[in-house]
Amino acid sequence: MRRILTSTGDTWAVVGLSSNRARAAYGVAAVLQRFGKRIVPVHPKAETVHGEQGYASLADIPFPVDVVDVFVNSDLAGAVADEAVAIGAKAVWFQLDVIDDEAFARTREAGLDMVMDRCPAIEIPRLG
Repeated sequence: MRRILTSTGDTWAVVGLSSNRARAAYGVAAVLQRFGKRIVPVHPKAETVHGEQGYASLADIPFPVDVVDVFVNSDLAGAVADEAVAIGAKAVWFQLDVIDDEAFARTREAGLDMVMDRCPAIEIPRLG
């Protein structure tokens, strides 16, 4: 977890991020920005959020992504992890309550770092 937060890279695709301020993804993306991460909204609406251009899918992002932060329900998360592997991401982060043990195993087997059922907005400040 520490490696993902400190040395994996600063470009974070946030899957499920929209302009809906009531959603957890909106607040977590703001925290990531405050800690120097470039956020990339990934949502079917492809909205601009926090000043960053959104994309409808991970495959649509025209530049390398370091970490894929997943804000979708557990039933959909495995497919997102597989997409992260396909685009060459370095790590996948499943948010609180996003749990898919099979996706975790596949992602790790593909050589990516992975965190599951944690929130970077909680973990980053703990790094000190």
